[in-house]
Amino acid sequence: MEKYVTETVVVGVVSWTSAFVIVRRLFPKRSFDFCNRLVSTLHATLAVTLAWLSIEDWRCPICGVGSKSSPQQMQVLAVSLSYLIYDLACCHFGERVSLDNTVHHLVSIVGIGAGLFYQKCAAEMVATMWITEISSPFLHLRELLKELGYRDTPLNLAADDVAGTVSHLRDFIC
Repeated sequence: MEKYVTETVVVGVVSWTSAFVIVRRLFPKRSFDFCNRLVSTLHATLAVTLAWLSIEDWRCPICGVGSKSSPQQMQVLAVSLSYLIYDLACCHFGERVSLDNTVHHLVSIVGIGAGLFYQKCAAEMVATMWITEISSPFLHLRELLKELGYRDTPLNLAADDVAGTVSHLRDFIC
């Protein structure tokens, strides 16, 4: 694995952890889950943006299936790998630890780690990441609004509708 990828992962884990600590200090009366969702929303937004920016040929965004990964694609994957490592640890400090969430994180970490190690298939992995992360900010928004006291309000309903629409659009693309 390239040195810059390893450095990105290490700096990323420290950065995501630091972001969580800062959010906890900014919102001391909010729940652990609320603060983690804010960091998760930040990651999802960053992941979608970086994935979008890493597309080399807009005429065929995932051409060259199985080809060597570009440095920009590797960087996108390294940022998300660092987030997944942070989130795996963070989820074990929260109020609920779930086996399915732990397995999800471990499988994702191994998959992205393998892609980074072999330096192959990043175009497909980045496209998959873009598709899966595009709805995350809206899904987190629903839960954030509930904790802020907007459960069963027109604003929460609108967030549900947008999250549902984006999820259906994502499913349609897949």
